[in-house]
Amino acid sequence: MTISFPEIPARRSQQLLASVLRTSLKLLVKPLFNGRTPVPVMRTGLRAVAATTLPARGVHRDSVSLGGVTAERWRPASGASEAVVLYLHGGAYCVGSPATHRSLTSHLSRASGATVLVVDYRLAPEHPCPAALDDALSAYQALLEEGVMPDQIIIAGDSAGGGLTLATALALRDAGQPAPAGLIMLSPWVDLTHPRAGTPVSGEAMLQWAALEKAAELYCADQRRDVRASPLHGTLHALPSSLIITGTDEILLGDSEALEAALDAAGGQVDLLLYTGMWHVFPAHAGVLDTADHAILQMADFIRTKANL
Repeated sequence: MTISFPEIPARRSQQLLASVLRTSLKLLVKPLFNGRTPVPVMRTGLRAVAATTLPARGVHRDSVSLGGVTAERWRPASGASEAVVLYLHGGAYCVGSPATHRSLTSHLSRASGATVLVVDYRLAPEHPCPAALDDALSAYQALLEEGVMPDQIIIAGDSAGGGLTLATALALRDAGQPAPAGLIMLSPWVDLTHPRAGTPVSGEAMLQWAALEKAAELYCADQRRDVRASPLHGTLHALPSSLIITGTDEILLGDSEALEAALDAAGGQVDLLLYTGMWHVFPAHAGVLDTADHAILQMADFIRTKANL
């Protein structure tokens, strides 16, 4: 089911803030994703931009190892629930880290009461497909071995991490492994063949198709239809309940819409929350932008419901 939200910020100050954020992204982030910028420069630039975001208060962060894979762990300072979110960050499989997503993941932990584990999976081009998927599966298996019940685990991710979330769920199902309680995918990149390439009417604030094309080449070369890289091409039956969140002003909107339709056709339980006027992975602005906070609360409600809290 698709649920559309009109523009959330009613206050003039929030409307102005949204405009400033959009302009800042166009000036600082979008130029990095032009298809020509070297990957090390993209990584450095994204870290610098992410450093300007604000992690939530009232949550603690430390580092843990999950099956040999490093992860950052966010836990509420008090009243933590039994729910665990295994979070897979975005960055076109080539950039990004737990550090670049601290605002989003810390606010998610505080809002939901869950422990959020942000996996520092290996990146391309040094580690092409299926390295990221292998790391996600190792982290999930480590949680099970530690005694975490699968019906207390939510797998979540944004952009490439959203695609990796779906690929992980497919791999678990096909291997006969216990399924998580649910999936959350923010602006997911689920089809690296890009059949729905286009530009939103209001313009894309962050991404460029040239950069996605380059990242797809670095991640999986000529194997773009491989379900480990493009899970939308897989058979999507018997998957956990899914929540997809995206904005109307982003070039990957078509992926979210196609994924919602495919999951629904496969008999799955899926909701697509569509936010008017929002850009790629806008929940990253949690704590600042009202619309991002609204999306975080939707995610928190999903976590509590699916983990039976």
